[in-house]
Amino acid sequence: MGKRFEGRRAVVTGSSRGIGAAVAERLAAEGADVVITARTLGPGGRLPGSLEETAERLRGYGGKVEMVVADLTDPESRSPVVLKAAELLGGPIDILVNNAAAAIYQPLADYPLRRRQLTFEANVHAPLDLMQAAIPPMVEAGAGWIVNVSSATARHHAGPPFDLVPPGTSMAVYGASKAALNRITHGMGAELYGTGVRVNTVQPRAAVLTEGAKSLVGATVRPDQIEALEEMVEGVLALCDCPADVTGQVCVSLDLIDKWNLTTRGLDGQAWTKTEEMS
Repeated sequence: MGKRFEGRRAVVTGSSRGIGAAVAERLAAEGADVVITARTLGPGGRLPGSLEETAERLRGYGGKVEMVVADLTDPESRSPVVLKAAELLGGPIDILVNNAAAAIYQPLADYPLRRRQLTFEANVHAPLDLMQAAIPPMVEAGAGWIVNVSSATARHHAGPPFDLVPPGTSMAVYGASKAALNRITHGMGAELYGTGVRVNTVQPRAAVLTEGAKSLVGATVRPDQIEALEEMVEGVLALCDCPADVTGQVCVSLDLIDKWNLTTRGLDGQAWTKTEEMS
């Protein structure tokens, strides 16, 4: 396995578990120094996984791994994340992966304002704030990679009649926030085109049943609607190392793998084979 990210410094948000932890591990396995960030430091939350547990795995690859505790729904808490990460890693950030998200599912007719505000703080305002903090040193260096993790829920469903996948309209606020993230990504990519800073989003074609996703929709997803975590990570990693003319794009993980003829690897960067349950 090569070390294609050796010498690069990365920040991955929402990396106590799920896609964020997996992306951070793969970056560390391929040589990056990584700052991971989430709301809580140690184990004991509602879902398995913590920053400390993720960091322990990542340090096994030999690179520098640091942790920053931050609540990305709070502007004051998230404001110093990129600066802290640069200080901890000893230089400006080369790769920013905005993975952290708030997914609160319930019907629109009684969806509370407070929950809407939290969703957009986490899924729209926080990624943009972190991008704004990371961009100036990237522009100065003439290179940088920003990957925003989006969702297929941003797409509209044809109708009527409407063929909605469960949980149906309960995902609408979450999907709207991801549609906003896609549009901001496109605008930022266009704005920075020519500077060497690439800004893209990537979303799964199918469901990635992480710990959080299982708690939300696990019982409603058919086996043929499931995408392996390793495949989603491969799509993210491709955009962490893409050429300068790949920017402002809204990408789909499995489509990237097919289009770019990528070989999906395990989270440790080694050979990986899709199991029968995932096929």
